[in-house]
Amino acid sequence: MRFDVVISGGRVLDGTGAPPYRADVAIAGDRIAAVGRLDGAQAETVIDAAGRFVAPGFVDCHAHGDAAVFDPAVQRAALRQGVTTFVLGQDGVSFAPGSAETVAYASRYFAAVNGPPAMSARSGEHPQPFDGPLSVGELLGSYDRAVALNTAYLLPHGTIRYDVMGPSPDPATPDELAAMLRHVERGLSEGAAGLSSGLEYLPGRYATAEELAALCAPLGDLPYVTHMRAYGARAGVGMAEVMDIAGRSGAPVHVSHLHGPADVLLPLVEEALAREVDLTFDTYPYLRGSTILAMMVLPPSVPGADTGRALKMLASDELDDWWPTLAETWPRLTVSHAPGMEWAEGLTIVAAAEQADMEPAEFCRRLLTETRLTAGVVFARPDEGPEGEESVRRMLRHPSHTGGSDGIYVGGHPHPRGFGAFARFLGRHVRELGDWTWEQAVVHLASHPARRFGLADRGLVRAGLAADVVVFDPAEVGDRATYAAPRTLATGVDDVVVSGVRVLAGGELTGATPGRALGA
Repeated sequence: MRFDVVISGGRVLDGTGAPPYRADVAIAGDRIAAVGRLDGAQAETVIDAAGRFVAPGFVDCHAHGDAAVFDPAVQRAALRQGVTTFVLGQDGVSFAPGSAETVAYASRYFAAVNGPPAMSARSGEHPQPFDGPLSVGELLGSYDRAVALNTAYLLPHGTIRYDVMGPSPDPATPDELAAMLRHVERGLSEGAAGLSSGLEYLPGRYATAEELAALCAPLGDLPYVTHMRAYGARAGVGMAEVMDIAGRSGAPVHVSHLHGPADVLLPLVEEALAREVDLTFDTYPYLRGSTILAMMVLPPSVPGADTGRALKMLASDELDDWWPTLAETWPRLTVSHAPGMEWAEGLTIVAAAEQADMEPAEFCRRLLTETRLTAGVVFARPDEGPEGEESVRRMLRHPSHTGGSDGIYVGGHPHPRGFGAFARFLGRHVRELGDWTWEQAVVHLASHPARRFGLADRGLVRAGLAADVVVFDPAEVGDRATYAAPRTLATGVDDVVVSGVRVLAGGELTGATPGRALGA
């Protein structure tokens, strides 16, 4: 028997929830060819997995790698955690589909989240800027075999709305709704894995449940993925809308980064399931969040989707009564991305303001103005502490949970979750705390999300399926990234195969870029 790759001597966690068992895994082409005792099997590449687990590649259900995935450093950061697939197009804002104006808006508005758009030539050249117009098919084509990870893409509702209606806060007319629906139908035909919304971002915030349900109608078994309108103690508002949209459309739903008090959230999840809503959700194992500064500090009256108008309001005295209401917010914000003001990255708003000899409100206004609203922050939640940690643990133990990092790779001081979330799931929540068994972890991080996003040939170690395979040391796997040193790589995952090709060997990239654009 001769194969391209043989992973020998490991214990297989196959993704079904079964206990680990001793087996070899043989790979031919981009498929798993055999799983079992393969004594005498030969291969061009042999990976000795003795003392380690062999598992299906993990699916990051919520990653902001839309542009960053072209960066080898980001690929290595993900692979070092066992992540072999990014689900992109999150929070209702990304680069496609849209006109040049729409691509420019999405790039500018989410600059601190997704970074600048880029297209990558398959010849191996460095990614080149792409200014639009851009279709879903073209975006997926730019990823295909150009990076070491697989990519799946959600249709971003806010981008679609902007392409049809611009920054308008008005309800969609029947003609506008029909135009948005055509975008959804075309995007699905070109390989999109669902539809995402960001109902605290712009212009998605302006959408009604009726609009969103109408756009979900063509999804079939693919999910409506939502950054809800409200989280934390007010999550009931967001979940009520989720259930309304699911009831109107019949679509499966997936709630992004469902964080907050478990005593509030878990009854809401159970209520949705009791109503036969096909509901899943992702979480990341940290208490702090990260987003664009504008969303954290600007009142709804400021039209953040219209940069020119928003900057004029910032320069005027219209917000003088607003800034004092944020006195308790300033100490919770740490600057993650500040183009042109990089000296402030890693400092809290309070510390940066002191260094600039300003009051926090004055410094924040300067930061928003000089970065043209593109600044990003890491923020501490009010519930940070032992109760918040216990809520995270209770949420991830729920069977509807899937793993997501919400990884943001932009800026000099990003949140550590993009560099450590999946390793933290394994090292802290399995090995140290026992929140999952090893076999449960692989269900939450691989097979369950693969099913949720329609990745039918991934998520399991089984003959005939795509060969995305991770080898990790259960004694060593863990996160090393911290809020102080957020780009520190995880440990314990040294060998990874994507689409049948070894992309990580000894913890380093091999240079191979076999990652597929799934659905394209």
